[in-house]
Amino acid sequence: MEHMQFTAVVLMSLLTLKLILLPASVARCPAVNKSRWLMTCGTTLLALQFTLQLVFGLRAKGVTQSVMLNLAIFIPCSYMFSLALILLQRQGRITQIEKHLGWVVWLTSMMLLVLACVMDGQPLLGDSREKRLAEVAVSILYGVMLLYYFWRHLTYMKAMRITLQNYYDWTMDSQLLWMQFTIRVLVSVGLTVPLIIFGVGKWLAPYSLFFFASIFYFVDSFCTYVLSAVPHKLREAEENEQQERTNEVRSDKMQLDIETMDRIERAVEKWVKGGGHLHGGLKMPNAAVEMDIPQYLLSSWLRYKKLKYSEWMTDLRIGEAKHILAEHPDWNNETVAQHCGFSDRSYFQTIFKKRTGMTPAEYILTTQEQP
Repeated sequence: MEHMQFTAVVLMSLLTLKLILLPASVARCPAVNKSRWLMTCGTTLLALQFTLQLVFGLRAKGVTQSVMLNLAIFIPCSYMFSLALILLQRQGRITQIEKHLGWVVWLTSMMLLVLACVMDGQPLLGDSREKRLAEVAVSILYGVMLLYYFWRHLTYMKAMRITLQNYYDWTMDSQLLWMQFTIRVLVSVGLTVPLIIFGVGKWLAPYSLFFFASIFYFVDSFCTYVLSAVPHKLREAEENEQQERTNEVRSDKMQLDIETMDRIERAVEKWVKGGGHLHGGLKMPNAAVEMDIPQYLLSSWLRYKKLKYSEWMTDLRIGEAKHILAEHPDWNNETVAQHCGFSDRSYFQTIFKKRTGMTPAEYILTTQEQP
């Protein structure tokens, strides 16, 4: 157990150092910078927790002797990690409940533990029925807090996808997979923390390895994400969305009459016939300019059609790709991807398979087999 705790101290210290040493460019975005320092505080607390466990040998003295320390640190750690993710998802915007819930749960938990110590009349680190009941109650509070943040993360993930899909002409789901995976791993780890707190036995070692691996993946993926272009792209998409909201009242109150719908349909049809959708990296505002219609009208038309901008563009490009593959089976995938406006060959192959159920090569075979 001592070797495991020592490894944890080293790992958490290295992760903390990695967060601290992120390039200065990270600090240019206030939301990302706040998120980084929340993550740093969380890993620092974990390093402190395992250091105290190692130095004072609390685990060796008994389960109860280490439970209060674990609960006192795991709650604020989970809160900081959860808040760090929300800051990334919401570009720094958080609700009052999200901001204060973690500290309310922590203070309530500490009050319950202190009350149990006062009531049982036993030494601070002594075993007692009152302490055990308080520890179980605190673990339940901890689980409720985690489930609340898990729900908020899933809600914001959905909003992030919609925001990006309504601005960019390609799906960015693959660049958000780490966040989706992390959300599920963190809540799984958090809800099973009582196992590492109360548990004993040989199974504790493999669970601890899973816990360390999860924290390492979270921090490492976080660093990769904040150094990528995705936060900037999300910020740009959200700024466009906020600007569009100023026109939503107008577009919602102003019913799209037949004349307006015909105007949009003609503009879209002309644009598609001219191959406008085949230009790669085309954001919705630029597409609206090329169609010579206001962006809010294009947005309203897409909502009426129950389409997301990226999905609509992908469908148009897949249709063109099918035509090209049937007419020019000798073209390689790189050429087809470039012609149809896809960012690269790999993305084209992935999205074509997802939409048609076939690879481009398999699709060519099916067209050649038809009479």
